[in-house]
Amino acid sequence: MTSAPNLPSGPRPFSPRDIRTLTIDVAGPVFLPGDDGYAEEATGFNRVVTHRPAVIVGAADAADVLSAVRFAGRYGRPVAVLSTGHGPTGDVPEDAVMITTRRMTGLSIDAGERTVRVEAGVRWRQVVTEAAVHGLAPLVGSAAEVGVVGYTLGGGLSVTMGRAFGWAADHVQWIDLVTADGELRHASRDSEDDLFWALRGGKGNFGVVTAMEFSLFPVTQLYAGALYFSGDDAREVLHAYQRFAATAPEELMSSAVLLRLPDLPTVPEIMRGRLTAAVRFSWLGPEADGEELIAPLRAAAPVLLDTVSLRPFTEFDAISVDPPDGISSVEHFAVLDEVTPETIDALLEVAGPESGARVNVVDLRQLGGALSRYSGAPNVVGTRDAAFAVFAFAFVPPGEDPEAYRTVGSEVMERLEPWLSVRKHTNFLGADDVTAERVRLAFDAPTYARLQEIKAARDPANMFRLNHNIPPAGAGAGS
Repeated sequence: MTSAPNLPSGPRPFSPRDIRTLTIDVAGPVFLPGDDGYAEEATGFNRVVTHRPAVIVGAADAADVLSAVRFAGRYGRPVAVLSTGHGPTGDVPEDAVMITTRRMTGLSIDAGERTVRVEAGVRWRQVVTEAAVHGLAPLVGSAAEVGVVGYTLGGGLSVTMGRAFGWAADHVQWIDLVTADGELRHASRDSEDDLFWALRGGKGNFGVVTAMEFSLFPVTQLYAGALYFSGDDAREVLHAYQRFAATAPEELMSSAVLLRLPDLPTVPEIMRGRLTAAVRFSWLGPEADGEELIAPLRAAAPVLLDTVSLRPFTEFDAISVDPPDGISSVEHFAVLDEVTPETIDALLEVAGPESGARVNVVDLRQLGGALSRYSGAPNVVGTRDAAFAVFAFAFVPPGEDPEAYRTVGSEVMERLEPWLSVRKHTNFLGADDVTAERVRLAFDAPTYARLQEIKAARDPANMFRLNHNIPPAGAGAGS
């Protein structure tokens, strides 16, 4: 294992000459505060955070990432990485160097090996579209515009095939990254195996990923979509869903959702300004079997809208219908050891039709199946014994202060506390949850200790700390 050199003990100021040199060294653009394009470059999908880095490097390729990391190292600056910003970890401070990867969109597919190589800025829509040409599909999440790399480094929960094939991180073949010592490394089972283990589930703690390769699956269509019901029928629907999930086969992914969507033209009329309940499905088997499986849910209450049908895999994002454009939202996440009828009653009490809740979305998503097992080389993706994940989202209206919404949704987690796991999951941590203690809870004690040792060897000054941070062994939590 190669140790990273000690970096400067504190940040040093940049001179105009330093910035000119950086601009010459990189092919992509360089932005300073006040420059045209700076604010747009620093903005991610979730606008609840505000990034104000000292300099932004719009990386065009791996060489640009290398130059940016070396530049930050010379001046003792922390490094932040932004692709799409769907999962913000907090505001990037004024002393940081930010690397944006959205221009790195190279992709190549080996249909014979059923693998795809992606650069750091690739989004899921591109992978799904190009893989479909070969009759293949990835372990994609719910939204087409989410970045592939950040999603995968945190585990990657596929809403289409997760219970059948496991976490996306389980199927990564190799990862290229720039480490804190300013070197480009290739991590796999056979090379830099400590990094390969730590990166898959350890998020951005160990370097800036420039490319990765992972497996695809021979899936071309899904029996998938959602059933929408009146919020007045939420009790019957959610209890029917709990019974349904208890015996669901691994080829089925599903979730139950309570929606309080605003009265906007972009929202379907049946959902505007009112509570609705939805059950979302993705079934890998024959359509007739899928129809039989979900028949009890179709019969649970009058269906307002039924979008479940046999559809090409390229329409995967029709399951959740996530907003395609940027939003401001406050998010709370947890995982549950079990979901019982009593769990459903508690959820309805705090977020159901008579609760007066302010939270806009509560999503109860089933885990288990292959998600509970290692499908490939061991990695650090945890909480494999969890039964469900639960997400609570509150949208922040334009012009309003996010601080007024910080605790909206936390009441859901508090009420579900009897069923919550003590463990966390790195991809299921909101911007306000990314503390040292909460990140520690994403791993068992031996795994966390080993991650800290790898961090100490690879990034002793904690250059990569503007993330779900794992401090180096021997360092304080604020290092």
